[in-house]
Amino acid sequence: MWPEEVEVIGEITEVEIIAVGHSIRELDRLQRKHGKGRWRKLKGLAAVRLPDDTTCFAEIHWYEAHGIGKRDIKVKRILGK
Repeated sequence: MWPEEVEVIGEITEVEIIAVGHSIRELDRLQRKHGKGRWRKLKGLAAVRLPDDTTCFAEIHWYEAHGIGKRDIKVKRILGK
């Protein structure tokens, strides 16, 4: 299991939309926790700082909605150090 608390360093590249609206499995949880909005699940590549202060390049996934911003950033795959 990857750590939940991740700090993105710099720019996220190769951003792709994975799901929008009711295609998102966790839509109810997102709306309860962060508010209603046009939620999208996205993925991209970025340099990240892990909780143990190591930095690496990773594939990350997150949710975002207009007016709410990026939420619940998760590391899915570490690509290199």
